[in-house]
Amino acid sequence: MQSDQYSYIPILMQFILAVGFVVGTIIISGKLGPKRTSEVKDKNFECGIESVGNARIPFSVKYFLVAILFVLFDVEVIFLYPWAVNFKDLGIEGMLKMVVFMALLLVGFFYIIKKRALDWE
Repeated sequence: MQSDQYSYIPILMQFILAVGFVVGTIIISGKLGPKRTSEVKDKNFECGIESVGNARIPFSVKYFLVAILFVLFDVEVIFLYPWAVNFKDLGIEGMLKMVVFMALLLVGFFYIIKKRALDWE
């Protein structure tokens, strides 16, 4: 093998170790896990409170929209950290690119405010 192919050996070893750990954990839990079941053990509960009603209650779309918007803006803010660390090295070009990025972020934020996506009813 060539020398640059040897650099992939640690990645292959980590992949084999990760897959082996997952498969081993599944096999061991099947062999060592509890085997006796009963109505009381199989009963669902949450925080010590007996469950009442159906668990398939539909959620409002508003709930999922707020969650997706939170993740979207959270991921976009993550891009600010590498920029802040390398601020001096990026120069004026990096500053202009970040101004454009922040402008797009603010346009999206004002759009969802205008559409009243964050208003909870």
